[in-house]
Amino acid sequence: MKILSLIPPMTQLNTPYPSTAYITGFLRSRGFEAQQEDLALWLVLSLFTKSGLDKVHAIAKKQKHAERSSSVNFFLDHFVQYQQTIERVIAFLQGRDSTLCHRINSRDFLPEGPRFWSIQAYDDGESADSLAWAFGSLGSHDRARHLATLYLNDLSDVLRDSVDSRFEFVRYAESLASSQASFDPLANALSAPETLLDLQLKELTLLAIEKHTPSLVLLSVPFPGAMYAALRIAQTVKSQFPEIKIALGGGYVNTELRELSDPRIFDFVDFIGLDSGERPLLAIIDHLEGKRSAERLVRTYVRNEQNHVRLMNWPEPDVPFEEVGTATWDGLPLGSYLSLLDMLNPMHRLWSDGRWNKLTVAHGCYWKKCSFCDVSLDYISRYETASASLLVDRIEAIVAETGQTGFHFVDEAAPPKMLKALAQELLQRNVHITWWGNIRFEKTFTPELAELLAKSGCIAVSGGLEVASDRLLALMKKGVSVEQVAQVTKGFADAGILVHAYLMYGFPTQSLQETVDALEYVRQLFVNGCIHSGFFHRFTCTVHSPVGKDPKAYGVTLAELPELGFAKNDIAFYDPSGVDHELLGLGLKKAIYNFMHGFGFEEDVRVWFESYTSKLPKTTVPKRMIERSLISS
Repeated sequence: MKILSLIPPMTQLNTPYPSTAYITGFLRSRGFEAQQEDLALWLVLSLFTKSGLDKVHAIAKKQKHAERSSSVNFFLDHFVQYQQTIERVIAFLQGRDSTLCHRINSRDFLPEGPRFWSIQAYDDGESADSLAWAFGSLGSHDRARHLATLYLNDLSDVLRDSVDSRFEFVRYAESLASSQASFDPLANALSAPETLLDLQLKELTLLAIEKHTPSLVLLSVPFPGAMYAALRIAQTVKSQFPEIKIALGGGYVNTELRELSDPRIFDFVDFIGLDSGERPLLAIIDHLEGKRSAERLVRTYVRNEQNHVRLMNWPEPDVPFEEVGTATWDGLPLGSYLSLLDMLNPMHRLWSDGRWNKLTVAHGCYWKKCSFCDVSLDYISRYETASASLLVDRIEAIVAETGQTGFHFVDEAAPPKMLKALAQELLQRNVHITWWGNIRFEKTFTPELAELLAKSGCIAVSGGLEVASDRLLALMKKGVSVEQVAQVTKGFADAGILVHAYLMYGFPTQSLQETVDALEYVRQLFVNGCIHSGFFHRFTCTVHSPVGKDPKAYGVTLAELPELGFAKNDIAFYDPSGVDHELLGLGLKKAIYNFMHGFGFEEDVRVWFESYTSKLPKTTVPKRMIERSLISS
């Protein structure tokens, strides 16, 4: 049986999303003929050419002038310059024309649309170079990649404003799928006239099918922003090759479709698998080969003859983590990915800068207690490890295949015991890689362990400080304290490792005082060199988290959900504290942006909440608290 795994638009443009690499490697380890294609990348590359821009231009100029956005007007006015530069810029971002950076940095090579206007305004002021603070005098290549990324973002805006209002580089048509109780929005979109993007994707889908002639197509949907395109792909396959079977899986499916009852999605796909895909997929293959009945499928939705959705869940153990095989990127165009530099946040830069081999140190989370997390789901709750020796075997195989030594360990929280063993194995076997990943800032990560990890190639870690309040950290069962986070992060920073803190606001019962105090803690962590990067995100309650399952324990009341037939995940809640977290969030994000760039450390943290109309309390955090905690450690 020939099996083809597809990455639908949109996931990442700098590196392949790893799900197809994992499943293709697993299938090949079991002797199956398995291939993979990244249609997300191919869709962007097909549009960002001279001929692709011709098609966009033809559509954009038909818009009534009053309906055109500033991005579309600029594109039409400077179309010739866009056509002359697009293929050179793509080659530069693919690493095939590095000397173009000098032309890009001249600021007269690229058409500079609305995405450039903020830096243009700054350049017209006192500073001759508004990007110097970010890239310095030697960062000419980085500077050019940032400008080239702004150029692509301008074109993305043109696609959204003239071709398809749902288009984004990451969250393509996300609102059609995210926490949607009804399949209606997707059904309506899929029955609507095809846009240029739909037609391009249709053409690419047919090329992939004709190239590989599969009997089974696997569609990986990691995010809501990939669901619409995945179903467009499935729609094309079903219309042209009805004999081909289609299976759907991935993070979005595992999280949001656990109470699926609407049968209409099965007009597009034949199987929908939940959680780790190896065992369900083997069962599907057995079924298609006549070796087992539909009743013996594992964690798989099907539609029966009565047009009802049924979850087949034959009890069968999962494939052990040590037996899932080695991921393979064979078949993916590794030299064609785009090394973008979008956000100036140093950790976010790692996400979009360069191509990383994505690998998992362990399955699941060894902590699995955090009350904001989906700890009841398999990808968190089932914790399994592999030996350090096997992990390094996989690393060496991947380096040999790809020729690239950069690794992103994509664990929810990489376990310290395994990272220590992995580092020792890498050093003992003289395997040189560069790696980064997510951890918990727990006391097991001593300065000595941080030094060991740095020697093994670790360049960055991220972890959750979350609310930066000891009361709330205890409530969310995070298992750390602010003082402990300070000591652990300082150990990593002193070892030369970039430290990024995930931060949260709006957690149930979080008070105005606690929000102000949290920002003061964060300010002191930056001042004392404990963290280099951070990002505040708003707390979201999900139905699979402890908060969603037992809201009374957290002092909140959940909103009523509509009658469900399709997706279910985020859920609104009422917090009696009455704090306007949305308005506070503006100040938190502004503050941390300045902290990352070395500004505002001497300011009272209340200055960042200028848009908050209510009186703000002074911080109760002593000015030298983090400094004293580091001295006492």
